[in-house]
Amino acid sequence: MAGANPDYDLFQLTEEHEALREAVRALAEDRIAPRAAEIDETGEFPKDVYESLAAAGFHAIHIPESYGGEGGDQLASAIVTEEVARVCGSSSLIPAVNKLGTTPLLVGGDEDIKQRYLPEVASGDAMFSYALSEREAGSDPAAMTTRAVRDGDDYILNGQKSWITNAGISKYYTVMATTDPAAGARGISAFVVHDDDPGFSLGAPERKLGIHGSPTREIFFEDMRIPAERRIGAEGTGFATAMKTLDITRITIGGQAVGLGQGAIDASVAYAKDREQFGKPIAGFQGIQFMLADMAMKLSAARVLVYQAAAKCERGESDLSFVGAAAKCFASDTAMEIAVNAVQIFGGAGYVRDHPVERIMRDTKITQIYEGTNQIQRIVMARELMR
Repeated sequence: MAGANPDYDLFQLTEEHEALREAVRALAEDRIAPRAAEIDETGEFPKDVYESLAAAGFHAIHIPESYGGEGGDQLASAIVTEEVARVCGSSSLIPAVNKLGTTPLLVGGDEDIKQRYLPEVASGDAMFSYALSEREAGSDPAAMTTRAVRDGDDYILNGQKSWITNAGISKYYTVMATTDPAAGARGISAFVVHDDDPGFSLGAPERKLGIHGSPTREIFFEDMRIPAERRIGAEGTGFATAMKTLDITRITIGGQAVGLGQGAIDASVAYAKDREQFGKPIAGFQGIQFMLADMAMKLSAARVLVYQAAAKCERGESDLSFVGAAAKCFASDTAMEIAVNAVQIFGGAGYVRDHPVERIMRDTKITQIYEGTNQIQRIVMARELMR
């Protein structure tokens, strides 16, 4: 039996996973798909979508049951994000960013800090964002200048963070800051910041290409005093916690990319069957058929890679850095290619907002950029190969 050999048991979709997919898809098609175009057009955070996801337990399915969560595994997280992204890229960042913001607590925090924050996220009463990048420290996060200086039982935090997803919506933020500038990456520590901390402020919303319904802003810290008990792990462990987090959450972005790609394929197949030229549906032309076949084939490969990475993450396998980077990189590159081809299949109709593929193409581009550009993913993979 191949399934008995861990070398072949790449992942296994259980009945629970399939039931979860059906439930998320039903909610997405009923509550989210009808709102997707409006969410993109208005650029407003979809509170109604958040409430629907939270009521069903899909907004942060990764939080363990011991903290009031659903206790979903890594594969469950990928499936939830995929199915929401299939109809709305902006809305898929609700589960994805909650996972990104809280994973540092799960991998690097003590029991007290987990008990303090995770139940509130699990209940839907708070969202959690992640703050690592700065204007001059994006792909090189070790170059950050945000500083946390110890002052008795507190830290004084000064600096700024850029491109923070769901900034202004989230109540809590995992923030990386240097506590020992001379130590480089080993002098970075992680903290939990509250949106009502004195000295916390928000920049203007970014005017973005896509994912308009998920606000992205800078956040600023000016002489912000936070208690030392809000530090995640020991001093100097923040960079390691950040990298462990990204190894895990990049898989979720792979799932988001797969969902966006599937949405583009679904729309393209439906349009090709309906659109007629030269007296017959364009689905009857071999050129269109080959495009659709390639799109579906490549997306199937991306999905398998994402699910494999999720399973390896769940099992704690040693090649997680490689497979996580590979899943995110391949899935997002594939989804972008699919989205561009979807617009091409729609022709002039694909270039206007009357159809979803234009939105999907804009939303998909960010999956090649955030949580490490795909150039960075290739560096990560190469380094793992050289070990």
